[in-house]
Amino acid sequence: MSKTAWEKIKIARMMDRPTSEYYINKIFTDFIELHGDRNYADDAAIIGGIAMYKGIPVTVIGEEKGTDVKDKARRNFGSPHPEGYRKALRLMKQAEKFGRPIINFVDTQGAYCGMGAEERGQGEAIAKNLEEMMALKVPVISVFIGEGGSGGALALAVADRIAMLENAVYSILSPEGFAAILWKDAQKAEQAADVMKITADELLKLDIIEEIIPEPEEGAQVDPDSVANLIDDFISRSLDILSQIPANKLPDYRYKRFRRL
Repeated sequence: MSKTAWEKIKIARMMDRPTSEYYINKIFTDFIELHGDRNYADDAAIIGGIAMYKGIPVTVIGEEKGTDVKDKARRNFGSPHPEGYRKALRLMKQAEKFGRPIINFVDTQGAYCGMGAEERGQGEAIAKNLEEMMALKVPVISVFIGEGGSGGALALAVADRIAMLENAVYSILSPEGFAAILWKDAQKAEQAADVMKITADELLKLDIIEEIIPEPEEGAQVDPDSVANLIDDFISRSLDILSQIPANKLPDYRYKRFRRL
């Protein structure tokens, strides 16, 4: 039986759902995490670095919610500060310099909206990522593994090919926020989820994503290894497709992809 949008959101938010770090360690080898934005600080809500994938070096970046309560608090529950997005951009520009494909894992309720984040230029940091990612001359692949909230998700999703796990969501804001704005009542979040078109099925129909990656009925946490294998397969096929496009043509390919939307 097909799930409602709200049921998928609840699965995407499960505490024991596999995170970016799990998939990075499962799919890639020799991962070396790199830290800091070379400007202000390191943000644990975004992890990234260099890894090997089927014999080629790649850059891997992921929004990381953490595992146990202590780790989740350290990672700000996966809501990055501007320095997190600047770290991600630093790693992506480094990848372009050395010709490494970029693989991003998206999983965030949204960018952190605290006073300090706003003072340090949260909006500018996200906008800069969107601008710079559009012009990257290396393949960019993004996989939504849980929540994909607003600009906080889009900052890692200006990609050539995008996949979503079956129970992942991608939205302009949370259903609670949508309901609070539209109906002045956050308690109508379930109703909002039904009209927002945020599920993988709906976004595939709209050509916003290329593929849906199946999950077990109860969610990826039931059999994370098999889900990791399916993500691996999507990445492999995507790199095969994108390797046929000359590097100097990739920005135009990416631009046309988003113009179709």
